[in-house]
Amino acid sequence: MKEVIDTVGRRKTSVARAFLTPGKGTVTVNKRPVEEYFKDEFKRQQALRPLTLCEKAEEFDVKINVQGGGLSGQSGAVSLAIARALTESDEALRAVLRTERLLTRDPRMVERKKFGRKKARKRFQFSKR
Repeated sequence: MKEVIDTVGRRKTSVARAFLTPGKGTVTVNKRPVEEYFKDEFKRQQALRPLTLCEKAEEFDVKINVQGGGLSGQSGAVSLAIARALTESDEALRAVLRTERLLTRDPRMVERKKFGRKKARKRFQFSKR
């Protein structure tokens, strides 16, 4: 196994780079502890789901740089980056992560606003008279 595993995960407009190193299980996001960065319990669990699912939370130190988007997109990007790093460290984990759909990049993006409309699909209010 390589000393440092470097992977990228994306979700919406967020991009996360994860660096997996053998260690004691510390997770830092943008040089802050994960508990401080993802204050919402659900977003934190979503981001760390690959580690808890594979029971590798105590074996690796994870350093994550994430930018763009909001916290929801960032937690999804972090999750994908960690899942990809875990499969790179141990190919046997691929089946477990694949069944939980943690290795699939979510293709949903915000639809662009069209001209002549209020938003992407919403129309301006129609007045008959």
